Amino acid sequence: MNILQLLHTCFRSIMRNRMRSLLTSLGVIIGVGSVIIMVALGEGSQAAIEERITAMGTNLLQITPRRGTTRSGQQVSARANAFTKNDIEKLRDESSFAAAISGVVQSNANVFGTQGNAQVPVQGVDPDFIIARNWKVEAGYFFDEEDMWLRNRVAVLGKTTAKNLFAREDYALGEQIRIGNIYFTVIGLLESKGANFGGNDQDDIIMIPLDTAITRLANTRNINQIVMSVISKEYMEAAQKETEYILRESRNLAEGAASDFSIMNQADMIDMASATSRTLTTLLAAIAGVSLLVGGIGIMNIMLVSVTERTREIGIRMAVGGRKRDILFQFLTESVILSIMGGILGIGLAFLVCRLMTAAGIPTLVNPLVIFIATLFAALVGVIFGYYPALKAARLYPIDALRYE
Repeated sequence: MNILQLLHTCFRSIMRNRMRSLLTSLGVIIGVGSVIIMVALGEGSQAAIEERITAMGTNLLQITPRRGTTRSGQQVSARANAFTKNDIEKLRDESSFAAAISGVVQSNANVFGTQGNAQVPVQGVDPDFIIARNWKVEAGYFFDEEDMWLRNRVAVLGKTTAKNLFAREDYALGEQIRIGNIYFTVIGLLESKGANFGGNDQDDIIMIPLDTAITRLANTRNINQIVMSVISKEYMEAAQKETEYILRESRNLAEGAASDFSIMNQADMIDMASATSRTLTTLLAAIAGVSLLVGGIGIMNIMLVSVTERTREIGIRMAVGGRKRDILFQFLTESVILSIMGGILGIGLAFLVCRLMTAAGIPTLVNPLVIFIATLFAALVGVIFGYYPALKAARLYPIDALRYE
């Protein structure tokens, strides 16, 4: 029997019992669809997490002071070893890998606009901050070095803040806001960034010049954080080591003493989040893969029933010259076709569900490699679970098969 005859015979047998064939493939349909959907959900979530972390800045190092302890008599108190302008200047002068460096002084303040007031995070930053954190100004402009030197009372607002204070975002530009008892002129509006990795609204923010924040609002020389953008991802590790060395020298830390600051590497954050997401994706895919095995058992069961039903047909084929391997290949091919049909329908189901989830705001990312592997696995299920029924059919004796009622 040639391949075309074999396929024609198999399709004719399958189409003779359409409903049973569809129900037989149902387990494979659900299995393949589930695997693709679960992996698409995992990879979509991973891509969304990486995008949110990357939105925090390009090749970013975040440097924060550690809390040190001081002992006075029987009392132990903790204090943050804050940074100073000298630390930032030394880092800016000596760093070989920095693309942009900015200090950050942050506080929450009750801010008043013409149409309302709100509790808003206020950040005092350097002009390089928007480069380090990958921010863009959508309207107006960002403050510059002259605003820093003169300690000008200017502010740049996020879209959420502008809407809360002025009812509409486009009304804010050129208007004044009051932070505490000090008035600031709005000179720019930031491009929307949405929620960050922690789920906080990044558009609910006010940025003012660092020196203005230090002298007019915070009334302190302490700086809460330093952010630094590295020129290229490949230099992240070297930049981190160099930054630690420069800051230790700036802060007069003795050799062997623990650093009183910590450096968070954005690449490490992405790797950690990706590793967690991959583990969850693998677990979900493995759970969904169990339904493929269940589908294979269903195919095996139906093929055994089919062998019993078609015993006389098998006997006639053998009586007119059909060989055992022809019978074996026929039933094995039917099993594989049922599995592949289920796999194709499962792929279609997965694409439909993924599209609906994406429309609902749930991130999904369909990987072509996963589709190929799931289809191949479905065919393999057909071979494995179809082999025993096919072998049973091939081992029937022609005389016994012809006598079967």
